[in-house]
Amino acid sequence: MITFLTITAVIFAQQVGSNSPYSRYGYGLLMNPVPGAAEAMGGIGYGLRRSQQVNWANPASYSELDTLTFIFDMGISGHLARMNDDTSDPRDFYNGNIDYVAMQFPLLRNVGASIGLLPYSKTGYNFGATRSLSNIQYRETYRGTGGLSQIYGGVAWKPVANISVGANLSYLFGNFSHSKVVIPSSGLVGEVKHSYSIRELKYDLGVQFTYPINKVRSVTIGAVYSPKLNASADVNPTEMLFSGDPYENPWLSPSQVLKTDTLKNASFQLPHTFGAGITYSTKRFLVGLDGTYQLWKNLEYPGVLDKLSPENRFNNAFRVNTGMEYVIDPMSQNFFHRIRFRGGLSYANSYSNFSVNNPVTGEATGTGSFNEYGINVGLGLPFRDYMSGHTSMLNVGFGYTRQQPDADRMIRQDMFKISINMNINEFWFFKRQFN
Repeated sequence: MITFLTITAVIFAQQVGSNSPYSRYGYGLLMNPVPGAAEAMGGIGYGLRRSQQVNWANPASYSELDTLTFIFDMGISGHLARMNDDTSDPRDFYNGNIDYVAMQFPLLRNVGASIGLLPYSKTGYNFGATRSLSNIQYRETYRGTGGLSQIYGGVAWKPVANISVGANLSYLFGNFSHSKVVIPSSGLVGEVKHSYSIRELKYDLGVQFTYPINKVRSVTIGAVYSPKLNASADVNPTEMLFSGDPYENPWLSPSQVLKTDTLKNASFQLPHTFGAGITYSTKRFLVGLDGTYQLWKNLEYPGVLDKLSPENRFNNAFRVNTGMEYVIDPMSQNFFHRIRFRGGLSYANSYSNFSVNNPVTGEATGTGSFNEYGINVGLGLPFRDYMSGHTSMLNVGFGYTRQQPDADRMIRQDMFKISINMNINEFWFFKRQFN
């Protein structure tokens, strides 16, 4: 199991999954990792409490698991991103990702645990324009790769009926690279590159309370808190000259290193995060609402990376998710009556501001941000093991999000996503008897 997670972590860390210029600032585009079933319900998770699904969004949910079940959950997705600045033709970009890998299993009666690998943020962009200076034309290009991922382990305990508490401990890690490349019509190619790596521990604390209205109806209220992180990393700024484009020819060594330096122990902070949610469920129907608030304002981040000030770099961020699920009859012998139909909506603002430049001169004209609107639908296709009574689920989801800028000369981005995840429930922890 540990070997599998280690191998997956290496593959996972290489998945960029972004072509957005908005990933240029801060820690890139933040992910909202939730299981495939929850994603199709708009991304809710704080109040979800199910015995046959992993829900790392609230670690208190792990205790809702019988002592004989092991759950494996893995998701993949494909993306189409369309970007439009209203001054040129829209551009399309395609990506595919491993979204997450997670496992859940019992430890003791009323005690459950989970481990897994999740994304935290993604950076991936390549954009630029042709410039001229003293009758010399050149291509100015900005490129970046990287992102943060987290390997987590969590445990939950239900000390009394209807109340559960839990915690996740995560190892947050990632590498970032930001470059400005100047490509003249003739001569050497110049690159100014900043790179750094982050390694830090992250904590999530969760609680859930379930109020049983009757045998088939209940309301669950959940809350999660993640403390602020204070990390430090060395930032390495380098200025180099190449005989060709170093990204088209990655084997090239620099012809000349003009400047290399190391900014020791630069401060990187991640925010206090507060989340709360509520779900109402019956035998056939579930509806939920989540809210998340992050205190990004005035957090420390090296100014050499974005040329922004602490006052205008970050915004306090909030996200609202709502969604529902309906099944005709979960116990029916008819397969189509056991299919779960899901849908949801989401809204969020950007935690980061962005430098807005004049497209002709390249000069900064101010800062801007964006709001994100999302809609999701999906299906849960059940596969029942009649010997154990456990039901595994193939979840298929379709999502659309729009990043709508609030300033002129910014890019509007439309994202279309198809996701598939397999939620496998196995009857593992029991003693076999043989005659």
